[in-house]
Amino acid sequence: MIPILQKVQGELGYLPEEAISEISLFFGIPESEVYGVLTFYAQFRTTPMGKNHVRICRGTACHVRNGERILAEVERRLKIKPGETTPDLEYDLETVACLGCCALAPVIVINDDVHGQMTTMKVAELFPIEDLG
Repeated sequence: MIPILQKVQGELGYLPEEAISEISLFFGIPESEVYGVLTFYAQFRTTPMGKNHVRICRGTACHVRNGERILAEVERRLKIKPGETTPDLEYDLETVACLGCCALAPVIVINDDVHGQMTTMKVAELFPIEDLG
């Protein structure tokens, strides 16, 4: 089942309810079993990803350098929590255990761009509220 879930998510970007229903029919199992598999693995999403994927490090170095305050500011500006996507599908937000950029802590990665030594002022520059409607 995992390769099929991966393929569908690869094509659609996430696993919508309709796809989960089709997969459950294909395997002849209840949808709850499909949900059990896809919610067990962090790689699967049941909501669409945003155009810009925002990851915030929650590792030790980032934590001791006010990473929680950076996360709170991003949440405030995007009006979403980790695991959510903005209604316009522009941004999605995720926290990660470590990005491996400890010397740059606290760190935000937007798509493949690393932004280190973050402050709330730098967050404001990355996510100006007037641009977010």
